[in-house]
Amino acid sequence: MPHIARLSIVLPARNEAAGLRAILPRILALMPDAEVLVVDDGSTDDTPAACAEHRVKHLRHHYPKGNGAAIKTGARAALGEVIVFMDADGQHRPEDIPGLLDEFNKGYDMVVGARQAGSQAGLHRAAANDIFSRFASWMVMQPIADLTSGFRVVRAARFRQFLYLLPNGFSYPTTITMSFFRAGYGVAYVSIHSPRRASGTSHIHPLRDGLRFLLIIIKIGTLFSPQKLFLPVSAGFFLTGLAYYLYTYLTAGRFTNMSALLFISAVFTFLIGIVSEQISALHYKNIDTSDHE
Repeated sequence: MPHIARLSIVLPARNEAAGLRAILPRILALMPDAEVLVVDDGSTDDTPAACAEHRVKHLRHHYPKGNGAAIKTGARAALGEVIVFMDADGQHRPEDIPGLLDEFNKGYDMVVGARQAGSQAGLHRAAANDIFSRFASWMVMQPIADLTSGFRVVRAARFRQFLYLLPNGFSYPTTITMSFFRAGYGVAYVSIHSPRRASGTSHIHPLRDGLRFLLIIIKIGTLFSPQKLFLPVSAGFFLTGLAYYLYTYLTAGRFTNMSALLFISAVFTFLIGIVSEQISALHYKNIDTSDHE
């Protein structure tokens, strides 16, 4: 494997003591020179003891802040120029790290472990991930194999450029993926198998987090490619207004208030899209300069 800059491995963990005891020895045996950081997101089990049993750094949140907040804490504390993010529950295999690094060393800025069919923790999550990935692929005009995978290798300096955009919850992979594509950074995918968790319980709730992901879709549209979202809506208002105007003109010979409302809605939606596009561009205006600081 080609030489890479110093490597840091960040594992966000909340009540994952059993998973850490199983995965940390494998990571340390496979990557003995890597810096390993466990970000304890307000755990109430013996996660601190599990970290103390191994040669890893233990960073602790005094109360649960969320998976994304743990990722940001780890990214700020990591000393490596390259960071591997992976879960502590056993769903990401340390043995897949070399494959991700091999692809990363080809010159990419981020390499994501894309879960194969059957790797998802349930049909509802697999279907949701497929929908989100297809939508995001359409937004950025690039194929996205797995939008929500938390197993990824990143160039630390470029990842930190977007920390202020990342949410504290479970949607950080979505936001960082779209940010890298929007900034023109190189992103690649490596196929992995993600086994079901061997212990512990998931902190994701289908109903609550499903609604959050719906809001994330809207956020993706308005933050990363507003015209892709607003232009079709504007066109829909305009075509509906035109169709209704033709109907009322042919049947009653008049132009109705409803047609006027639809035409006005089309114009305002289009203008909002233009303004949103300009605001979106402001997030990336300092990317090139900050990358060399």
